[in-house]
Amino acid sequence: MPEEQIGVFVCHCGSNIAGVVDVEKVIEAVQDLPGVVHAEDYKYVCSKPGQQILKDRIKEHRLNRIVIAACSPRMHEPTFRETMRQAGLNPYLLEIANIREHVSWIHSEQPDLATEKAMDLVRMAVARARLLEPLEEKEVAIEKRTLIIGAGIAGISAALDLANAGFKVYMVEKEPTIGGHMAQWDKTFPTLDCSSCILTPRMAEVGSHPNIELLTMAEVEKVDGYVGNFQVTVKQRPRYVIEDKCTSCGDCSDICPVDIPSEFDASLAYRKAIYIPFAQAVPSVYLLDMANCLGVDAVRCGKCKEACEAEAIDYDDHEKTFELTVGTIIVSTGFELFDATQKDEYGYGEYLNVVNLGEVERMLSSAGPTQGHVVRPSDLKEPKKIVYIQCVGSRDELTNRYCSRVCCMTAIKQARMIRDKTGAQIWVFYIDLRTFGKGYEEFYESTSKAGVTFIRGRVGEILENNDQTLTVRGEDTLLSKPMELTDVDLVVLSTGVVPPAKAKDISKKLGLSESPDGFLMEAHPKLRPVDSFNDGIFVAGMAQGPKDIPDTVSQAKAAAAGAMALMGKGKVSIEPYFSVVDEDKCAGCHVCISVCPYNAISVNERGHAEVNPALCKGCGTCTSTCPSGAISSQHYTDGQISAMITEYLSSLE
Repeated sequence: MPEEQIGVFVCHCGSNIAGVVDVEKVIEAVQDLPGVVHAEDYKYVCSKPGQQILKDRIKEHRLNRIVIAACSPRMHEPTFRETMRQAGLNPYLLEIANIREHVSWIHSEQPDLATEKAMDLVRMAVARARLLEPLEEKEVAIEKRTLIIGAGIAGISAALDLANAGFKVYMVEKEPTIGGHMAQWDKTFPTLDCSSCILTPRMAEVGSHPNIELLTMAEVEKVDGYVGNFQVTVKQRPRYVIEDKCTSCGDCSDICPVDIPSEFDASLAYRKAIYIPFAQAVPSVYLLDMANCLGVDAVRCGKCKEACEAEAIDYDDHEKTFELTVGTIIVSTGFELFDATQKDEYGYGEYLNVVNLGEVERMLSSAGPTQGHVVRPSDLKEPKKIVYIQCVGSRDELTNRYCSRVCCMTAIKQARMIRDKTGAQIWVFYIDLRTFGKGYEEFYESTSKAGVTFIRGRVGEILENNDQTLTVRGEDTLLSKPMELTDVDLVVLSTGVVPPAKAKDISKKLGLSESPDGFLMEAHPKLRPVDSFNDGIFVAGMAQGPKDIPDTVSQAKAAAAGAMALMGKGKVSIEPYFSVVDEDKCAGCHVCISVCPYNAISVNERGHAEVNPALCKGCGTCTSTCPSGAISSQHYTDGQISAMITEYLSSLE
């Protein structure tokens, strides 16, 4: 490559950078550095005029390397790369010095020091730019099939969008039916629409759609490959009922002698060992809970098989394995309710009349265990005095620091429905009421006017009386005084949401990152809210973080659109940020294989390490651990990093 001709462009970013950093001093500090043939500043380098200036200077000064001093490369690196392409320059001959997030935003009170730091960062960027080499992107074909993991409202919405667009969809759901938690909820806030009336038509559409293949009672076992070509192994548990033969008549369940708590009804009712989760389940097929079955032969039991005229029961059913090849993956694994037994002060699991939001939802449902009546679990009588406690397991230094977003509105909705049905006295203890959505604040105000009492303050203790009523002790922080409510019939804990128990397992299999709260991390909270760091894999719904139904559906549609955009191209470009192996140095020790977080390294037929460019993300873990120095990272070589360090140290002399 010809001798370096470096152009340096410093962005003011309005006053974001120039309001703190002396941009002119930065230009003066770098314009005479070796290799720099042009340096200038502009108010908004990312703007269309700024991009045109960049293209003009590349041609005018025959620039062959570019340094941009501006905001984070996560914001505009693709913008500047495309500008360089249009100017006929390899887009990987670009280095960005982040002088906004790393300088002006965090040193706003020290403009002189901020300017010095900006000068150092730009000098270091120039030092690295001298050693940049042109790189070429690779293209791989993309399969026009999508795997969706989790079939709640997010998975269902994404699946239907993709299937209706003509793409093949595989849906994997660990439960016997699709629908997720929304199928258990009675009404949706703030309009009090019937949850099932909204959800079940979409469930039925999924079950009958020719482009959707549904795998319930199944989990992803293994994921190999890369964007456009993921090889997925799915294991499906036996149902012991043949789907094509079952008519959902219920004769098998009617005769079954076993009664066990129903998971769908939050253990407030009982189901049989052979059962269907709820009437509108999809697929509408019974399943046999073999762990609780008395026996599968005529001597021990076998009654269900005798009663089945369709001969749909198969005691010899076994686990099945499916190998799928897909181009994209959407993760919509949903949530679980916080386990309130972790909060000893509330007595959940100890006092019968302390329940959580999920249990009340099943009581409120007309198809639930109490046919729509909220009752005291201790005696099944209608409660006259009810207390809601907000933020149980949320906004708590001892459990989860984040806000679960949906608890406030769910409690307000339930309180309103109970108040309208029974006229019970209801108190809601809260830290802050977060009614953030469309129509939510108005719904809260109307509920308050309907007679529900809202008390700003925490509950510190719940005690059970001899008659199993409860005494609730807390404080009213607005009045700065303690409170005690006696003879309370029912306490409802507004339990927050947490990632599913198997979310961590899924993230490991897919090579995804998690945020500190345990939910899956998006590539960028604003610009790429449904993309993961692993190309071709998207996150949607509560898999990414707490949100209500409208936001969940919106995000599911965004994830489906992202998958469509990739698959619609037919090919996808792979960034050349992958590691390369010098086989002459490789000792075949396999250390790199053991540390690679993306499973991108394998052993070739010669016994040497080999990197799959489509899987490698250029993180450098293998490079730093290779004992023989056989692996190097393209675009982030040891020489480039060393040059930056040397440049900085020389400025200290």
